[in-house]
Amino acid sequence: MRDRILTAILLVASGYAALAVAPRMNGYRLPGIHQGYAPVQPIAYSHRLHAGELQVACLYCHSAAERSRHAGIPAASICMNCHKQVTASFGAVRQEEELAEKAKRKPRPVVSPELGKLYAALGLNQTLDRDPSLPQKPISWVRVHNLPDFVYFDHRAHVAAGVACQTCHGPVETMERMRQHASLAMGWCVNCHREANRGINGKAVEASIDCGTCHF
Repeated sequence: MRDRILTAILLVASGYAALAVAPRMNGYRLPGIHQGYAPVQPIAYSHRLHAGELQVACLYCHSAAERSRHAGIPAASICMNCHKQVTASFGAVRQEEELAEKAKRKPRPVVSPELGKLYAALGLNQTLDRDPSLPQKPISWVRVHNLPDFVYFDHRAHVAAGVACQTCHGPVETMERMRQHASLAMGWCVNCHREANRGINGKAVEASIDCGTCHF
């Protein structure tokens, strides 16, 4: 009995010691907090390139954010609006053109490895046409922002109020790989609502801090 009590005391003490040093440990997170989470995705999509360099609007790909609770993952057909023509980086295409010019031949099609994954998922052939003999398979994107089941969040209300995507998602236009920028803890959300009540871009809003708004 004495040994069990001693073991329990040591376990509790170890737990407190771990909490004392944890803030200095790389990757430390409070329970349920996934700030900094940046999972590897099945296709290395670059927000830095698309949202940053090319300045593609967030709502072009995540149009559901205006009319749904969830921003949603863009359908592959949205990707194909551009990538039916753009199959690789400009540098890779230009390099092939220079090689073809030196060899006095026609340039060969250039497809980047990552876009090749998109085309394979859609069952497209070398001319980027649907081939019935090729299987189609969904792209298994890994969700980055995960709120608890007891939290209700609606993108529609925030987009309609003029809340910038970066308010919650951080500077996505600089992220090579998408990561969770904010803690999304309850205190973080409440403070954001309090700040929003001072106005968003000169527009008066009524962001509730009532518990029942997000927990009902």
